[in-house]
Amino acid sequence: MDRRTLLSLGLGAGAASLLGQAASANSQARPFRILMLTFRGETDVERGFRDYFAANEIAVDFLTRDVERDAAKVKPILAEVLPTFKPDLIYTYGTPNTLAVVGPYDAPPAAPFVHDIPVVFALVAAPVQVKIAPSLSSSGRNVTGAVHVVPTDVQMRAMQSYRPFQKVGVIYSPNEKNSLVIIEEMRAFCAGIGVEVLAQPLKMDGTRATGDGVEGFVRDLKEKGADWLYLPADTFLASIFDRVGPAALQAKLPTFGATEFFLREGLGLVGLVSRYYSVGQLAGSKAVEILVDHVPPQNIPIETLKRFALIINMSVAKQLGVYPPIAMLNYAEVIT
Repeated sequence: MDRRTLLSLGLGAGAASLLGQAASANSQARPFRILMLTFRGETDVERGFRDYFAANEIAVDFLTRDVERDAAKVKPILAEVLPTFKPDLIYTYGTPNTLAVVGPYDAPPAAPFVHDIPVVFALVAAPVQVKIAPSLSSSGRNVTGAVHVVPTDVQMRAMQSYRPFQKVGVIYSPNEKNSLVIIEEMRAFCAGIGVEVLAQPLKMDGTRATGDGVEGFVRDLKEKGADWLYLPADTFLASIFDRVGPAALQAKLPTFGATEFFLREGLGLVGLVSRYYSVGQLAGSKAVEILVDHVPPQNIPIETLKRFALIINMSVAKQLGVYPPIAMLNYAEVIT
């Protein structure tokens, strides 16, 4: 999988102005080449990522390959694309794709992962816990990126502020490491406030999660007394939310989403989230540091956004009859 990284030409510094970055871009011998590995097609994350380069007038040839919700397709794609496209940087969406490209940081040096091409990820919930990096300050290797999830305890408190609960249900993919981390964080927080977590794993087909019976899982959680259905930053769960959202609405089970997708593209009720477009922009800024400013990925901290958005889908609130506190409307974004 290893190959010599092509030399990226350009001028500028990490704190350069847009004018300085544009000058750097104009000095390029050719456009930078970026391979984008998406999980479920185009999202606002990718749009934000590409727009960051466009706004800074940095010429880039993007090649996008979608794994169609199956990270097992990553390695065949790399085997096909790397020898011919020869990217200067690889963008990865989500934990499964990122781990398929770079592997865990403690993998043997000879393991078949990409070691010599810079990798920038977006939409990874827990990069330290899933061993993409030993710390957020440095991966110690060829990867950095943008975290999109608000801390779990902060989300739980926001959920309490909207509607107090004694039991919270959660559906997750047992093969997604970041989901397992989130479940444990939920349990730790809820144990401290005397709340029960009803965790329901999705069914598996070998090493892949499936949506088999997911509507029944939603109804079962409601029958067990769940006051909320929490929607973690689970890549596969998002891909089947067109089934989960209607089932929760029919069961009269309020949903709280960890990502913007559940609110804007589905029937989620409320969520405390990082905006996808802004996450893509943050990832784009890190890619520019690597390509234009020649900063090694291990010297670029993994970060999350500094501001989050509380989003309420008022049409779902009306259908459920579960309205937010009046004071919450003063700072929430309301989707109508």
